[in-house]
Amino acid sequence: MSENQNTQEQPQSEFEREPVPQSSLKGATKFWGMYAGEHCAGTEFMIGPLFLLNGVSLVNIFVGLLLGNLLAVLSWRFLCAPIATKARLTLYFHLEKIAGKKLVIIYNLANGILFCFLAGAMITISATAVGIPFDLPMPTVESILPNNLPFVLIVLVVGAVIAIVAAKGYETVANFANIAAPWMILVFAACGIIAFKQLGVSDWGALKALWTESITFAQTGTGETKMGFWSVVFFGWFANAAMHVGMSDLSVFRFAKKASYSWASAAGMYVGHYMAWIAAAFMLAAQIKLTQDANPVPGPMANNVVGLAGIVCVILAGWTTANPTIYRAGLAFQAIMPKISRFKVTLATGGIATIAGVFPAFAWKLLGFVGIYGTILAPIGAIIVFDWYFHRKGDPANLHNSEPASSFSIPVLLAWVIPVTVAMYFIFAQGISAWFFPLPCWIACGLLYLAFTHKSSANA
Repeated sequence: MSENQNTQEQPQSEFEREPVPQSSLKGATKFWGMYAGEHCAGTEFMIGPLFLLNGVSLVNIFVGLLLGNLLAVLSWRFLCAPIATKARLTLYFHLEKIAGKKLVIIYNLANGILFCFLAGAMITISATAVGIPFDLPMPTVESILPNNLPFVLIVLVVGAVIAIVAAKGYETVANFANIAAPWMILVFAACGIIAFKQLGVSDWGALKALWTESITFAQTGTGETKMGFWSVVFFGWFANAAMHVGMSDLSVFRFAKKASYSWASAAGMYVGHYMAWIAAAFMLAAQIKLTQDANPVPGPMANNVVGLAGIVCVILAGWTTANPTIYRAGLAFQAIMPKISRFKVTLATGGIATIAGVFPAFAWKLLGFVGIYGTILAPIGAIIVFDWYFHRKGDPANLHNSEPASSFSIPVLLAWVIPVTVAMYFIFAQGISAWFFPLPCWIACGLLYLAFTHKSSANA
């Protein structure tokens, strides 16, 4: 079957296998709302407190995240968006043009599954808030399995609602984010301010002392751990590695009229990954001081600080992260099964994410998980970047009119697998933190791709 026949058989509303036409491009507000909503969201309720639990100093949080988030914004603006607004293809169809359909199946499976786990963690976070009015026991950070049947039922209901919204497509996802984001930002800010007041400190020295006491209390009996300045910088930069340097957000910015709209990522990084992470960390410090409880379960923690508004915010925060994550994962799976509608595939993807959400361990291990999924997925972005500038010379027609050399590109496979395999060894066998590896893997993957494709061309 030809590519044109395949395109004609598919619904065109999301342009999964063709460039987005000029008539369907979207204005800047769609992106500011989506990024603010997606990143001022469920993960923030977990990651902020995990900084405290991992012994990050106050100075390193404030300064390290300032730098790390700036690097992330620049990655979206100058790596991802320029290609997205010229090629205007999804990540998956773009990669298919380079690596061949069969190899992309492997990448899409990895991409879709990892995004399902991330979305599942967000569903778990929302469920921890839904259960509070019913006085249900929530899983703790030691929990791997769910600890009661009502919690499982809540996860299933929350996941079903989120899956339906994501399945309706990008327009619905963006509209939901635009509605929810402004309110959630205010609640996150309120959570941080109220938590800070509950700490009862009046100067920087007192705050540092109380912060150190909170770390000592939280780490008692668990073994002392400490994330330093560069750990915070690299984590802030690569918490979304798969989306910016990994080019997953080609699928998002292909709808943007201009590459400059990618500055909208700053709303996510500095409202979400800066203000909200710090606010959530203060919430755990306040909880430790007030209740001597270092368990950072988002629903109860937000309820302790701001009550009902915190509960609603946690529910919506998990929702606004899970929506675009399931949407991205649905595109990955739909690229594998192009004859099945994107709506049906995304709905099924939401079901997988919901099953993952039943297991709370995915939510409690976010620091390590986001580093691993970035290490696995981000290097593929180097293939796209190096191919675009060195082989396509930045010409979209060169890409659109091309066919891959084979349906399963060995050069792409080797360029991807070799650095990732080395990284996995150091992460799991040597215990080096995963967030240090997306950058060297990305660079190594791009260089290996150029070397292998040059050799293939020379031998052709």
